[in-house]
Amino acid sequence: MTLQLRHETPDDVAAIEAVTVAAFADAPHTSHTEQFIVRALRAAGELTLSIVAEERGQVVGHVALSPVTITDDHGREAQGWYGLGPISVLPQRQGNGIGSRLMEQALSELRARQAAGCVLLGDPAYYALFGFEAHAGLQLPGVPPGHFMALALHGPVPEGVAHYSDAFNAAA
Repeated sequence: MTLQLRHETPDDVAAIEAVTVAAFADAPHTSHTEQFIVRALRAAGELTLSIVAEERGQVVGHVALSPVTITDDHGREAQGWYGLGPISVLPQRQGNGIGSRLMEQALSELRARQAAGCVLLGDPAYYALFGFEAHAGLQLPGVPPGHFMALALHGPVPEGVAHYSDAFNAAA
């Protein structure tokens, strides 16, 4: 099967939502608001990258990237950092490399944009495969430190507290 990765179009919005709902339906450690987050990021103009994976004309996966701020103890903000997520693949297509392809494409596009780096919340064993690591000096309040990870693309990983868009509070 041929998998095509491309940026979302307006015609993809409903399919992206359906894939996101399905992908997180049985996932542990979720509040089942991922589809609302993507919708709120899009509405706020903060969906920096929205990449779909398509097979035979059907959206089977999606990844969202949005700006994050990382503020140190002195109030200085690190520039050029993005948060990856949510990332979604239809349950019946998981385990076939679609999520990995989406990750690789997302990171490639961030490098092309000269982004400083990327943070995410997720399974350390999986995301370590892409170079993500937990950093003691980088925190996301309320999250176990080992599950909040960063990948520097240019320069070092900053120390401080990460803040995602208010869209991540979306509940409907």
